[in-house]
Parts: sequence; structure tokens; C-alpha cells
Amino acid sequence: MLLLFAAVCCAAPIGNAISVYAALKTGRQDDGGIADGGSAADIPARMLTAYKKAAGQVGTYVPTCRGMRWPVLAGIAKVESNHAVGRTIAAGGDIRPKIYGVLLNGSGQGGNTTAVPDTDHGKWDGTSQGERAVGPFQFLPSTWESIGKDANGDKTADPHNADDAALGAAVYLCAGGRDLAKRAQLKAAIWQYNHSNAYVANVLGWIDQYTAAAKNPDLSHVPGKVRTVIEAALSQRGVPYAWGGGNASGKSYGICCSPSGKSGANIKGFDCSGLTLYAYARAGITLPRTAAAQAGTGRRIPAGLGTGALKPGDLVFYATAPGHDATIHHVGIYLGNGQMINAPRPGTMVRLDAVNTMPGYAGGARLL
Repeated sequence: MLLLFAAVCCAAPIGNAISVYAALKTGRQDDGGIADGGSAADIPARMLTAYKKAAGQVGTYVPTCRGMRWPVLAGIAKVESNHAVGRTIAAGGDIRPKIYGVLLNGSGQGGNTTAVPDTDHGKWDGTSQGERAVGPFQFLPSTWESIGKDANGDKTADPHNADDAALGAAVYLCAGGRDLAKRAQLKAAIWQYNHSNAYVANVLGWIDQYTAAAKNPDLSHVPGKVRTVIEAALSQRGVPYAWGGGNASGKSYGICCSPSGKSGANIKGFDCSGLTLYAYARAGITLPRTAAAQAGTGRRIPAGLGTGALKPGDLVFYATAPGHDATIHHVGIYLGNGQMINAPRPGTMVRLDAVNTMPGYAGGARLL
């Protein structure tokens, strides 16, 4: 959120396999992504866009495919590269620095015991000394040459491009016109990707978590204006956090700088109070710009009553010194069942979080 004076917030047989999970899982670098949780919140917005785009495009290349959904691609990419977290992903989808697996020369590094001869003369994997899996979906170059697709219209099918890689993975998983809505066929597709029961179980676990996160909550019991507020906030899931970003009209470029030194000036999105301001504006309610000021609106719900006193649509506040509203630095919108719609901090995006995710619960405010 934007505060004027205060200071916070807001190995498997190689053959036809396209990745070598056992060889890569210790050889690949982890760049500090969120390893726990299965919501779209741990996926960079540009990668999530690529997954959704690929799920919509795959029918052009495999018309008989059924059941392709973005959580399927997200489950694969989570295990293969942690969604390229820590890399820079350009607007066109190019990922830099490029993601390479270990050199498959039988050295034993990362469980790599089978030498795989070079097929691309270093075109995709940067070396002619053997093969390395490449990109966020960790394709072997030989497989990429047979299934790679140009998804972003630049006339190059590049495994280091988020859109191209996601579409290539979708085409591969859909081989033979599978119905991925059927569990047995989904398992077979993942097994084809990597011949490992442990790998299949791991990917399925992530797919299930992302699938659950992708479902919209049931708002049938929520009154009209409250539903308007919640639906407006939910519609912004995946929009980047921008310090100082967001207004009554929607997302906007932010300002510099947050207490941690993060600038929102080049990011079009929301900070925490910008999101709540926007959502309530959809219901015709004007809120002040900062979280601390928003705590002075509506009927205050004391922190001492606990989070069980909250109702859907309530503002949820967090403070450095709960009980002293002047120290409130963060706000979300309560969804129900212990969850809130939240723009947490720089480097994240609008997402669903548990209300106890953040420390310093300072009560709420009911405006409707």
C-alpha cells in the first residue's frame, strides 16, 4: 500500500522422455521461489499467462485433445523449473538467463548416469559436448525439434520462450488425442514426459493444488453489493503488486519507493490499499487511499473478537502494534473460510491468502 509517512506494505530411460528429472532435480539452481503452496500466487504472472495461452492454443495442433488446463502445465513447470522464478521474463516471453539442466554425459552429477549424445550442435543447450535439458519445461533438444511450436508469432519456436515452451509441453502431453480430464490418461501423459513414478506423483500433487486454487469461490450466499466488491477484487488475481499502484478505475503505475526500496513506477498493478479502493469503488463506495485511513471507515471490528467475527467483504487490517490504528500498514478483503484477497508485497501479485498469513492482525471494518 502507499503510506505517506509510515513505513510498510503496502532417470528414467531417456529414449523419448523430454526431461531428465532425476538428473536435474539436484543440478538445477533454485532461485528462491515460493516452494510451498499451490495457488497461482507462486507463479510469476507472465508464466501464468503463458500456461493459460497454451491451454487455449493446443487444440489448433492437436484437435482431438481434451481436458488441457493451465494447472496441468503449471504442475509440470513447477517441478521442472519452479516456474522460472528468479529469471527475467520479457513481455514477449523470452526468459533470461536461460535455464539449462546438467550436461548429460554420464558423470553422475545430479543422478546423471546415462550419456546422451549431442543432437543440436549447441543450438538450444549451448554446448556440443552432449545434451542438456533446456527452458522452463526442460526439454531435451532432440524432442524440442519434433514438438516445438511458435506460440508468440515471432516465427521462431524457442524452448527458452515461455509461450513457445508451454505450447510445446501442451502438444506433447496431448499426444494421441488424450483426454487429460481422465485421471488415467493424465497419468499416462506425465509418465510419457518422464518415466518415473515419483515424478508422476509429484506433478499430480501440484496439478491438484493448482486446480483447487483455480476454482472460483461460491458466492451464491453473499449479498449483492458485497458480492460486487469480492468479484471485483477476485477479477484482479494475478495482477502484479505495484507500490502506490491502483485507484478507483483499476490498476495503475505505482511510485518509488517502498520501505524496502522497491519501486512501482514501472509496474502497472495494485498495492494493498489500491486494490481495496478499486474493489469498493465498483460498489459505489469511496475509500481513502491508505490502509490506516481505511480503518476509520465503516463499523470497526476489534481484533480482540478474533478473525471469526469477520464476514465476506470486510476489510482486514494488519499493524505493527495491534490496538494502535496509527500503526496499521496493510489491508485485504475478507473472502470467507479464513481467506482474504490480498496484494501482499513487492514481487508478488494479487492472490488469495489465509488471514493468518500475515502477522499483526488488527481487526477489520464492515462497510456493507
